[in-house]
Amino acid sequence: MEATAQFWNWQSVYPAPAKLNLFLHVVGRRADGYHLLQTVFRFLDRGDSLRFVPRSDGAVHLVTPLPGVPAESDLTVRAARLLQAQTACRTGVDIRLEKRLPLGGGLGGGSSDAATVLLALNHLWQLGLPRRRLQEIGLALGADVPVFVFGRNAFAEGIGETLQAVDVPPSWYVVVEPPVQVPTAAIFGAPELTRDSLPISAQAWRQGFGGNDLEAVACARFPVIAEHLARLSACSPAHSPARMSGSGACVFAAFDRREEAESALQHLPSEMRGWLAAGLDQHPLLALAE
Repeated sequence: MEATAQFWNWQSVYPAPAKLNLFLHVVGRRADGYHLLQTVFRFLDRGDSLRFVPRSDGAVHLVTPLPGVPAESDLTVRAARLLQAQTACRTGVDIRLEKRLPLGGGLGGGSSDAATVLLALNHLWQLGLPRRRLQEIGLALGADVPVFVFGRNAFAEGIGETLQAVDVPPSWYVVVEPPVQVPTAAIFGAPELTRDSLPISAQAWRQGFGGNDLEAVACARFPVIAEHLARLSACSPAHSPARMSGSGACVFAAFDRREEAESALQHLPSEMRGWLAAGLDQHPLLALAE
C-alpha cells in the first residue's frame, strides 16, 4: 500500500530501492561525448535505507561514511548540499546510510541514495519543490538519479533523463553480485563498445526485448562477470535469459513465479552471492513529490 506524504517524518526510515536495466542499448553519441541510450528501468523491493536528523547549524554530515569514499564525494552529501544551494535552505542534516547494494554493481545504489535524499529533505525541510525540479537537480548529480525521483518504472532516452512511465509485468528477479567493482567510465569509453543500436519507441518495448550493449565489453574486461552470467543463464527460463544490469557488475534473471526464482537461486554455486527480489510498480517515496 502506498504511504501518503503525511506518513513520512523525521523518525522514518527512507528506502532507496535498487534498479535493473531490463534492456540497455547505446543508440548514438553526442558531440560532448555523452552516450545516447535507450533502456527500461525497473525498481526492486531491495535497496539501501536512510535516516535523517535535523541540524540547526546548516551543516551536512554523513554519520556512516563508506570505506574508501570521502564524505565530500558521497552522493548523499552532494545531494543535500545541492538542494540547500538551490533553495537557500539554512537547515542542516545528519545522514545515516545503511548500505546493502554493492558499489560498482549497476544497480543504481548511489544514484538511488541521492534521489532519496532529494525527495526526503525536500519534504522534511518543507521546501515544496515539484518533482520536475528535483529531477533537474538530480541530473546534475548523475544520469541515473532522475528516474528514482520520477518514481515510476520508465522507458528512458537521451542520457537517461527523458522518461516515460511504462507498465512492467509482475516478476521476481534473481540478482547475482560478481566480486568486482566495474568503473562505468571505462566501459563507456571502450573503443569496441557498440554505439549504433537501432532506436525503438516506448510503445514497442516488450518484456524480454533487446539486450545490454555494455555486457560484452564488461565481460571481456572482467571475466568473472561472464562466469556469473553463464551460471545464472543455466538456471534461467528460455524466454528470459540472464543479463547484466547497467555497466555491471551485477547480473539478473526474471521469473514469473517466486518458486521458480527460489529454485534458480538454490541451484547457484554456494560461493556466488545472490538474492531474490520482487519488482515494484513504483518507488516507495512516490508520494513525496507532486
